[in-house]
Amino acid sequence: MKEFKDKVAVVTGAASGIGRAMAERFAAEGMKVVLADIDEGALAETAAEMEAKGATVLTVRTDVSAFDDVAALANKAVDAFGAVHVLCNNAGVSVGGMSWERTLKDWQWVLGVNLWGVIHGHQAFVPIMLEQDTEGHIVNTASMAGLTSIPMHGVYQVTKHGVVTLSETLHHELAMTGAKVKVSVLCPGWVNTRIGDSDRTRSADLQNEAAEPTMRPEEEAFDKFARQALAEGLSPQQVADDVFRAIRDERFYILTHPEWNDFIRTRMEDILEGRSPTFDLTALEIDAGGGQ
Repeated sequence: MKEFKDKVAVVTGAASGIGRAMAERFAAEGMKVVLADIDEGALAETAAEMEAKGATVLTVRTDVSAFDDVAALANKAVDAFGAVHVLCNNAGVSVGGMSWERTLKDWQWVLGVNLWGVIHGHQAFVPIMLEQDTEGHIVNTASMAGLTSIPMHGVYQVTKHGVVTLSETLHHELAMTGAKVKVSVLCPGWVNTRIGDSDRTRSADLQNEAAEPTMRPEEEAFDKFARQALAEGLSPQQVADDVFRAIRDERFYILTHPEWNDFIRTRMEDILEGRSPTFDLTALEIDAGGGQ
């Protein structure tokens, strides 16, 4: 895409973090923006602040894990603005801990938002965007967790690996059919967002009934490291700038943290050489004994 003024962008998870930053970046380019989020209070606050700066926005409370919500989002976007040119399937949540100790409700919640949310976005929006027969772009938010595998992030990583391969598949399919719609997959590392506290948006029916098990020392160390890494991470605005440039330049992979490239390379080499997966705790400054 080269023309953005007066075009329409839909962003899920738009009330905070990367989603909000992308929405603000699109508005700065003169786009009309549809803000979708499950957090109605934060959604209203984001809309009010953007409108105060002159943005044209529509808010739609959306649970991306429910297809009916996402289909309604698509219909409301088209009814309000006539078309959709950019879709950012961005909503995401996370849980940490040993994969076998995560509950089925943990798996259902994270899969529902992170992976089914993207699937629902494709099902609801791709036919509309193709039928328009105009330039368009889809950005699916994955993560470096979709290109690597580290301990205690198993649930999250399963969803993000799924988003990466789904995006790659969509890229091939759109190219095969000569579509004017392009796709990118966003794979950031640590970004200063509230994803570490995403349980705040978890629905009551998917809340765990039992108390969380006592953390092992290595889990405590990893949790402490992750929270510090998020707090010191890249700003969402920098990520949004990378996303906008990728849309403009039709770049598929959006890798915001080049310092993670060696992790990706090692994983690829492990696969090609038939080695067991490599993970160096010291590379992330985590001591398996619980120190940091």
